[in-house]
Order: sequence, then structure tokens, then C-alpha cells
Amino acid sequence: MDSSSTNQRRMRSGAVALGGMGLLAATLVACGSSDDPDKRCASRSTLQHLNNKECKSGGTGSYYYGGYVAAGKVAGGSFEKSAVTRNGIGGNTSGSSGG
Repeated sequence: MDSSSTNQRRMRSGAVALGGMGLLAATLVACGSSDDPDKRCASRSTLQHLNNKECKSGGTGSYYYGGYVAAGKVAGGSFEKSAVTRNGIGGNTSGSSGG
């Protein structure tokens, strides 16, 4: 086996690895670009975080959009999807602090 065929083989495997990384990056960007806010299942009355099956038909929960879970309760979001954007409550993403 001569050195030129070894170099070609190395370059080809490197191109495959780089191509795979590009595909992975494109997939991750596509998944993260949705305008839908994060959602989790919660009790409207107690704000208790519930298993997702409780938000399915006949369950006791409702979807809570945005926010986070702390000490088993949801906070910082809303049960109204239209009140929440992917970038936070209200959709103000201008970055201006006023003043």
C-alpha cells in the first residue's frame, strides 16, 4: 500500500465526519427555531407540576406554557399559550432597557 492511498482514505473519512457534524448542527438549529413556547402539564388550581398524561383527554391537568418548575410547582409562565413566546412572557425581545 503506498502513502497516497493512505492519505486519500484519511481525507475521505474526515470529510464524512465533518459532513455528519454539519447535519447534526442543522438538525439542532431546526429543532430550536420553533416559535412555540415550552409547555409542561400542571394543575390550574395548585400550580403543581403533573405527569404529561394528566394533560391528555380526560386528565386533570392543563398545559402551562413557558416558565419553569421550582419545588414541584410551575412559575413564570401562563396557562394561555398566546401570552407566552419562546423568548419569554410578552414577547418583548428588543433588548432595550428604556431610560
